[in-house]
Amino acid sequence: MRATAIIGANFGDEGKGHIVDFLADENAIVVRFNGGANAGHTVEADGVRRVFHHVGSGSLRGASTLLSEHFIVNPWLWEKEEQTTATYIHRDARLTTPYDMLVNQVIERSRGTARHGSCGVGINETATRCETDRATHVRDIGDAFELREMLIAGREHARTRLPFEPDPEFHSLLFDDGILDSFVASCKRMVAKSIVVADYEVLKRHPRILFEGAQGLLLDEHHRFFPHVTRSRTGTHNAREISEQLGADLDVVYVTRSYMTRHGAGPFPTEMAFSHPDPTNVPNPWQGTLRFGALDLGLLNESIRADSAGLDACLAVNCLDQRFLDPGEIGESVGLPVKFTSYGPRRDQIVSYAAG
Repeated sequence: MRATAIIGANFGDEGKGHIVDFLADENAIVVRFNGGANAGHTVEADGVRRVFHHVGSGSLRGASTLLSEHFIVNPWLWEKEEQTTATYIHRDARLTTPYDMLVNQVIERSRGTARHGSCGVGINETATRCETDRATHVRDIGDAFELREMLIAGREHARTRLPFEPDPEFHSLLFDDGILDSFVASCKRMVAKSIVVADYEVLKRHPRILFEGAQGLLLDEHHRFFPHVTRSRTGTHNAREISEQLGADLDVVYVTRSYMTRHGAGPFPTEMAFSHPDPTNVPNPWQGTLRFGALDLGLLNESIRADSAGLDACLAVNCLDQRFLDPGEIGESVGLPVKFTSYGPRRDQIVSYAAG
């Protein structure tokens, strides 16, 4: 049994969904193994452009999706995605609540020019809360009354997370029972429309397993760029763990653009004053606008070497139609073969490439 992890090599937004779409078919299952709804993976097929936050980017090719225990599920945002193929959710996946999102947004706005780069969907708050006795998981949805009581306790906890006195609107939203009831209803619909599993045995039914990463290696929660990172293991760590449970061999495709982007605050050593159209990454109150820079071959080398030990690894280079940098030079800089190159947003614009 073999599995392939598709990992962003930079600050995210490298085109991971594009590569997953290329590798997927109806025999595949896509495993979301880190992050949560903060991902926005874009696929363009048959004149339709889809942005995926939960569902695997291979679903347009008939691939199923598994949201693993390492994934943070947001039922409100899950409902906005069209479920065209089977979706499995691990019962131990963490559950974002409206109060995580609210606190996340209020705190990030308050930081002003010192923002961490959050996208406002509550990832850090969920991860932090789930380290306490206020944790919520998909398994807690089974009893609607018990879930409601957990959420009531959770909104009390949310008040303790603010390092300052919030405005009246915060309290109004926090204690709005309509929001609470709407969220409980979304939770119930989500588990009714998906298949909740307690292990990873379902993966063994699929000839092709694709681990679809979120964000990028430079945003790993243990990276030296902390606190301008995400509360997630963005490299192969979780994919290795699941593969070992299955007894599957894991290989990895590291994805980069031919330049770099960063959506959010934080260090960006090669930032430059140029840009390309990017309809997925529109400005928002928390991250601001998408930033652009030259591809940092030193950082690329550093991040991949730290993550790829013991794995059969290669590169995919996207956006060669937008800003050219020789793929062979990129591959040589990290000592990996370039297996795929892309000259546009569609699957048919990806071609095989052999470095050297």
